[in-house]
Amino acid sequence: MSGIDIRPTGARDAEAIMALHRAAASGVSGLAREPDEIEIGYIAKFLSEATITLGAWAGDRLVGEIHAYRMGPRQFHHVVTDLTIAVHPEFQGQGVGGLLFEALFHEARAMAPPVARVELMVRTGNAGAVRLYERMGFVVEGRFADRVRLRDGTVEDDLAMTKFL
Repeated sequence: MSGIDIRPTGARDAEAIMALHRAAASGVSGLAREPDEIEIGYIAKFLSEATITLGAWAGDRLVGEIHAYRMGPRQFHHVVTDLTIAVHPEFQGQGVGGLLFEALFHEARAMAPPVARVELMVRTGNAGAVRLYERMGFVVEGRFADRVRLRDGTVEDDLAMTKFL
């Protein structure tokens, strides 16, 4: 997708990230938080603690964000996990998610020591996200039955997916 700039995010972007996550969580979302659970403290925490934080910008508008954590202790430093990706509903299906993943993979490979494994969780009902992750090279490594309780009270399985770099 042309016209999208991917760059690291920081504290200066916290308000824009919060608005993006709330917008993404408002509709049919794969985010694990409801809009009212997305507060500035949550955003500030992952901005200060995540190993990789990247934003997708269309001009001065944040339209996507991805972050993940290097796993510790050192024997797990080849792994990034707890990955979260959010794309504004108006920009979903336009390649923003793929651009964010490619940038994350690039950053992960450049780390010392380089990351060789990227992990994420996705609920089974989020078929669009599962398709994206599979296109990006992720494979299902496990299933957590009835792990996710949705707004309407139904439950879905969570899939553990991994990509080897």
